[in-house]
Amino acid sequence: MRVIVTSHGSTGDIYPVIALAVALRDAGHDTVFATLPVYREEIGRAGVAFYPLCSDDHEIALQSWMGRLQKLHSPIAQLREVFRCALPLMPELIARTGRVLEGADLLVSSYLFPMNKGLADRRGVPFATLSFAHQTVPSPDYPPENIVSPRWLPGAARRAWNAFLWRAANRIVDRVINRAVRRPLRAAGLPPVRGFFSAPAARVIVAVSEKLMRPRAAIDPRFRFTGYCRWQAPEDARLEAELRAFTGGEKAPVLTFGSMVYPDAAAWMRRLAAAWPRGKKLVVQRGWAGFEAPAGRGEIKVVGRVSHDQLFRHASAVIHHGGAGTTASALHAGAPQLVAPHIGDQFFFGREVARLGCGLRIAKKHWPEQLAAALARLDAAPGFAAAAARARAVLASENGPARAVEELERFVAETKPPAPPPAPRTVEV
Repeated sequence: MRVIVTSHGSTGDIYPVIALAVALRDAGHDTVFATLPVYREEIGRAGVAFYPLCSDDHEIALQSWMGRLQKLHSPIAQLREVFRCALPLMPELIARTGRVLEGADLLVSSYLFPMNKGLADRRGVPFATLSFAHQTVPSPDYPPENIVSPRWLPGAARRAWNAFLWRAANRIVDRVINRAVRRPLRAAGLPPVRGFFSAPAARVIVAVSEKLMRPRAAIDPRFRFTGYCRWQAPEDARLEAELRAFTGGEKAPVLTFGSMVYPDAAAWMRRLAAAWPRGKKLVVQRGWAGFEAPAGRGEIKVVGRVSHDQLFRHASAVIHHGGAGTTASALHAGAPQLVAPHIGDQFFFGREVARLGCGLRIAKKHWPEQLAAALARLDAAPGFAAAAARARAVLASENGPARAVEELERFVAETKPPAPPPAPRTVEV
C-alpha cells in the first residue's frame, strides 16, 4: 500500500516517524515522508522518499520557535504558540498535504496535527496518528495530567469525575487549536478539530514501551501501545575515538538538552564550571543551546551532533531535559538519569523516570549548581542503576516499529469495504 507519514517540529518529533517510515518501507509499502525541507537530507539518508510541505524559502526558524516556547509556562499557551508559529505556512501545508494524498492508502500524522484528519477524510484515506507521549491517552481511571482526582471519592464517582475532566480537556484544547488555525481551515473547507484527546483518529499508535509505560487502566481500543520507534543518526568514528581518549575507556556523566534553546549559553557554562568538581570528567552535547567548553576546564568535553546510542554508550549517567526521544534513548542505554524538565511533557517524563526508579529530577533553573550533588546521590544508591538495567532488558524484548506496522496494516484492512459478493452463475440447459 502507499503510505504517507507526516510530522513537524524538532528532531524529537521527526526521528520516531523516520523509524516508522523505514519499517513500513521494509515491510514492502510505498512510503513517503511529507514534512519541512529542513529534514530532507536526514530522511533521504534513511532511504525514505521525501515530499516537501513548503518551499525552501518558507521554512520555520525552528530554534527561534523553540526559544519562544520555552518562555511560556502554561502548556495551553505553549500549544497555542505551536500553531501560531505554523500559521503563515498553514495554507501551503494544507495544499501540499492534499496533493501528496492522491492515491494514498493511509495517512499517519503526528498527534499534534489532528487537522490532517479532515484532509484524509476528504480523500477517503484512512487516518491514524502517532503519539510519542502516553499522557495524552484518556481513561476514566485517571485524570488528565496535572489535574487532581480526589482520592476520597468512591470508585464510580471518581471514574465519572475523571471522564468529565477528559471531556473538559478535549473542549479546551480543541478550542485553542481551532482559534489558532480557524482561517486556513475555513479557507480550505476543512472541519474544525474535535476530540483532540479522546478521538484524534480511528487508530492511535502510542509509540512508547507497553511493558514499562502502559497504565493499568481502561483505555479505548483505538489506542494501541506498540513500543518505541527510534531512529539514530549514523555513528561518527572520529568522535568515537575522541570520546574513548577523553574518558580513558571509563564511563562518565553525559549531559544533553537536545533542542532546548539557551539565549546566554556561555553564562550557564560559566556557572557549571564554577560548581563542577575539579578533575571529574563530564561530556556535554552542544545541542540547540550552543554550549561551548568553558576555558581552563579540560575535564569538561563538549561534543556536537551525535546519535544517542553512540553517545550514551559512554555514559555512567545521562543528564537530560526529559524529551520523549531522549528519555527513550536513556532507557535503552540502561543508564541512570537526571531529568531537568524545561517545557511541556518533559515534566511528565521526569516523573515517569522517577516512577521507574531509574533516576531523579533536578530543577532547570539550578542544574549547574545541583548537578554534582545529584550525580553523587545516583552513585550512592545502586538501586537506580539496577532499575535502569531492568528497564533496558525489558526494552530489548520490544520491537516498536514492527509492531506499529502490524497495527497499521490491520487498521487499513479493517477499514476496507467488504468485497461485493460474486455475481450468480447462470447455467445454460
